[in-house]
Amino acid sequence: MKPEQRAAFERELSAAQGFINEGDLETGFRHLERAHVIGQKYVLPHVRSHWAMLKLEWRRRRPAAVVGQAVRIVLGGIGSAVGVLPDGNTGGSNVSMFKRMPVRDDLKKLRD
Repeated sequence: MKPEQRAAFERELSAAQGFINEGDLETGFRHLERAHVIGQKYVLPHVRSHWAMLKLEWRRRRPAAVVGQAVRIVLGGIGSAVGVLPDGNTGGSNVSMFKRMPVRDDLKKLRD
């Protein structure tokens, strides 16, 4: 991961945690989605974004979403390792883990 990508990824995770700590779970989740898009090509950042989503879904008491994130941790890590990913997917359990999605313009410049 390039330094500017790493910095943006960490900023998104940090912003997410700040909103989550304040009780604004929806805004926190949106920042986790952004972190996911930035880091999905890299195993550890990809897994970290899903782990953070899993913890948030646990806090929301959404068992199906927790299971969905657990599956994404495993399959997403493998997908990153072998380079098979649905580009632009935001990573939430509310979308298919196989769905390609458009990448927001502000995030395109951060990706390879």
